[in-house]
Amino acid sequence: MAKRQEEIKPGLPAWQGTFGDLMNLLLCFFVLLFSMASMDAAKFEEVAASFSSAFSIFSGGEMAIGKGALIGDGVSQLTELSSYITSMGLAQSGDDADEEADAVGDKDEEQLKEALEEKQMEASQELAEKIQAAIDEGEIDNEVSLNYTSQYVELTIQGSILFDSGKVDIKADAIPVIDKVGQILETYAGGTVEIEGHTDNVPMGGNGKYSNNDELSSGRALSIFNYFIENTNLEPSKLLHTGRGEYDPIADNSTDEGRARNRRVEIKIYNPLSANY
Repeated sequence: MAKRQEEIKPGLPAWQGTFGDLMNLLLCFFVLLFSMASMDAAKFEEVAASFSSAFSIFSGGEMAIGKGALIGDGVSQLTELSSYITSMGLAQSGDDADEEADAVGDKDEEQLKEALEEKQMEASQELAEKIQAAIDEGEIDNEVSLNYTSQYVELTIQGSILFDSGKVDIKADAIPVIDKVGQILETYAGGTVEIEGHTDNVPMGGNGKYSNNDELSSGRALSIFNYFIENTNLEPSKLLHTGRGEYDPIADNSTDEGRARNRRVEIKIYNPLSANY
């Protein structure tokens, strides 16, 4: 009796299936490792394309992640790998990139601020040179001193030139000086002009019109403001007047010379690049 032929089972041997699964797992493992490295999208796509042409496993194989999101839908899905890494809790590299971007942004912002500060200082310096020339030409350099910052050019007039002690009425001898200052402002002050009154720290006497240094400094600033309004073409909306009292000294109030320097009126002319212009 003839031997019964052994039935042949269809499909691959079991070891080949196991081996194929192992290769797929290794491939996914190395793709994930590669995805977490520093790369750009163009290089990533080149690598994916080389895998596709060499092994032909990305053109329609089994779905390895989600519903065809990575392998089953082909090479084009590889460019979206970063979104899957994030959803899997592996977004640390993205956080590092954000920190680097923030650091670069902070550095750029600091450089912009420095560049703006430099431009503002140049604008103030240019304005100061013109005003100083006008002061010299008007021969009031002994009565008016000039300084500048990145925001403004500052003219300082000593209080003893402008006012009698405890008074806010402009002295007759100071009128020519104020007139020349007004002409300078009309010529060079296109924006905000701030008039500040300052005093020393000696308390006011009880018999005067003003009971304290705050009121006195405000009254003196207001007197200069009113004079400019009545005698120049300056725009009132551009003029500010404030009293600083004794709180912003530029010299030692313990000496007569220091107190004399602290009794003053400052006129700040903001340059066109200033935030207060």
